Amino acid sequence: MLAKIIGDRFRDKKAEIGIIGLGYVGLPLALAFAEAGFQVTGFDVDKEKVMKLRKGRSYINSIPDGSFEKINPTSVLEDLHHCLALIICVPTPLTENKEPDLTYVRKAATLVNQLMHGGAHARLVSLESTTYPGTTEEIFLPLVLDGLTNKVGEDLFVVYSPEREDPGNKNFNLKNTPKVIGGITLACREVGTALYEHVCKLVPVESVQTAEMVKIFENTYRAVNIAFVNELKMLCFRLNINIWEVIKAAATKPFGFQPFWPGPGLGGPCIPVNPFYLTWRARQVDMRVKFVELADEVNSAMPKFVVERVAKGLPLHGSSILVVGVAYKADVADTRESPASKIIRLLKEEGAVVDYHDSLVPEFEGMQSVSLPDIQKYHSVLLVTVHSNFDVRSLAHARSVVDTRGVWFDAIQA
Repeated sequence: MLAKIIGDRFRDKKAEIGIIGLGYVGLPLALAFAEAGFQVTGFDVDKEKVMKLRKGRSYINSIPDGSFEKINPTSVLEDLHHCLALIICVPTPLTENKEPDLTYVRKAATLVNQLMHGGAHARLVSLESTTYPGTTEEIFLPLVLDGLTNKVGEDLFVVYSPEREDPGNKNFNLKNTPKVIGGITLACREVGTALYEHVCKLVPVESVQTAEMVKIFENTYRAVNIAFVNELKMLCFRLNINIWEVIKAAATKPFGFQPFWPGPGLGGPCIPVNPFYLTWRARQVDMRVKFVELADEVNSAMPKFVVERVAKGLPLHGSSILVVGVAYKADVADTRESPASKIIRLLKEEGAVVDYHDSLVPEFEGMQSVSLPDIQKYHSVLLVTVHSNFDVRSLAHARSVVDTRGVWFDAIQA
């Protein structure tokens, strides 16, 4: 039986692995398989990114330079020809109408199909990109199989195993975070398990749609809870209660409570995006997911709330404001969907003069990060994202501080 033969090759590490997409998900995964003893080829259409990797330079700040000797980065599709497994790690953004944009998934599926038509060795195809339930079977798989005679579960094995990366998290990584996996057939899941078990613990589920829903549920769960705590933050300010002290005290309860922390709005490629995949899918079956829609309403309003809090301390027109941190979260250089973008735009629309400081982001939307200057020259300092290397003691002489993260004791909380 071919499934056993392929599975044995993975178990014996006698297979080359191909990763399509070398971003925050694909690159750590490629490194993990290489460290486990597999020959790994990483493919990305971004030639500049590939060139950096070939020179040993990292574009992910949590991965040090010189970590890539064991992988083969390439922009040449044919270099994946001998890979027995192809793992797809491409973005799944939104369209302008906030609907799922599967452009990258479709392109990746077409590339796999092109390889297969060219006689590639691939027998396992895994999709890791976060998406709505049904994508793998309804969109991805037909494009992979177009014009081929392969039979899924017999001579081609297809799984969905969503990524669970948390960039900047020093406590959890691929090795100690269980990974969900579902197959088109049971044989597909068994073959996928034989590969992935070398780099992580696995949580098998009964279908690819279940695995797709697990990932969407995880991220939507966070979006809804963050919205709740953001709304509670606004109430606490009106009641003159310290929201951060409330959450910390509540978190001492050893059961039935998990802390979520308020902030200036949602950022990153997942939490602000993935819930819309769920709401879109729900509409296809004539249903609204009201909690998710309300969560988006609350979270999307947070940048405006922050600017209103800044305006309570001083007139915005003509005032100089230093925004600290434009990355979407602490200790990453990623600015995708960062609330800092909207906050800065709103401040400028009100006539404020805005600089920003971010040690990990030298350029942002036409602006240059300023070195931490004499902080007293600014009318206000606005804390949006606070990296661990930022010395909060530098705020001691600031004229005013507006804090969206609860890190500075003598500040206007926002």
